[in-house]
Amino acid sequence: MLIPHDTRIALDTVVDLLNTAPESEPPGSGQPEGEPIDGLADIAALYDFAQRHRISGVGELHEKDLRAVQDVRTRFAAIFATDDAQIAAPLVNALIAAAGTTPQLSDHDGYDWHVHYFAPGASIADHLAADCGMALAFIVVAGEQERLRRCEAPDCRHAFVDLSRNRSRRYCSSRTCGNRLHVAAYRARRKEAAG
Repeated sequence: MLIPHDTRIALDTVVDLLNTAPESEPPGSGQPEGEPIDGLADIAALYDFAQRHRISGVGELHEKDLRAVQDVRTRFAAIFATDDAQIAAPLVNALIAAAGTTPQLSDHDGYDWHVHYFAPGASIADHLAADCGMALAFIVVAGEQERLRRCEAPDCRHAFVDLSRNRSRRYCSSRTCGNRLHVAAYRARRKEAAG
């Protein structure tokens, strides 16, 4: 599947945003057992997220911006939760419409020409909803929704986009979750064989 560069960046942003949600934190990630941490719990975390993803035009952020981005995150989670385009399409449409999309070409900050879908002066939440919502729309239109996944490790809920050729990726990271489960399965087989 050929995904344009801008769409890939937007999908990475969606995944990172989803993985800030408290329910996506795997055990051992630093939080006390039973107390998931929201990776977007305050304005400082939102500024950090915006900087990490080079979100342009972010001015001064306030509590209303934080709540709005948390709401967008919840709406993205609903889209990831279904592989049915009949359910996802209205969710994506509502998200994009609420953001007041205004497609325009831009070449800023050393990036070549690309399309921004958010209106000039849009809030960070509308920016994310418009640009990332359009990336999710691309996935739905391409019939590739099954690529929007959650890690299959029983103790991990991280989101990821499966870009493998045959759509066979099962874990958010083969180096952590995948390797950990393969090692556990190997040890279980050896223990069973030893009797």
